[in-house]
Amino acid sequence: MHKHRERQPFLRSEVKNYKPGFDVGGLIVFLIIMIPDFVWFALPAPNDILRGDSATETVDAAGSVFQFLTIAALCVLIRKERLALKRGYIIAAGICVLIYYAGWALYYSGLTAPPVIAALTLPPCLALLLYAVGRRNFAAVIFGSIFTLCHLIYGTVNFII
Repeated sequence: MHKHRERQPFLRSEVKNYKPGFDVGGLIVFLIIMIPDFVWFALPAPNDILRGDSATETVDAAGSVFQFLTIAALCVLIRKERLALKRGYIIAAGICVLIYYAGWALYYSGLTAPPVIAALTLPPCLALLLYAVGRRNFAAVIFGSIFTLCHLIYGTVNFII
């Protein structure tokens, strides 16, 4: 007779693949993405539509929570079997950051067209998601995906449609 091993649910088996720790790379990616935001907090842009009232306050609040959870998961959940981050993920995340920075440059030059708002909305989220996928940090991927959705709703509803 065969003895059948009982299969654990995916989530329970996946949780066992992580340990608490500190991923300095996750913090660096987050801080690189936040540099333009820090500038914007201190120095308003001309034609600064981002400072207006939001029509998506509940989604924005959820987005803030999931942004925090994403960064927390990126920085403090370490995969036990930690592989080096593949170069392709680094390059793709870097391209996303460059697009994001270009969007901020355009925004500070006074442009607020939908492509500029899209450049401020999606690329920073994709950079975080690419880092999370590259680190095989699926908790950060889940939280980051929800944050990305909230961020897209915010950008689209408030500034594009």
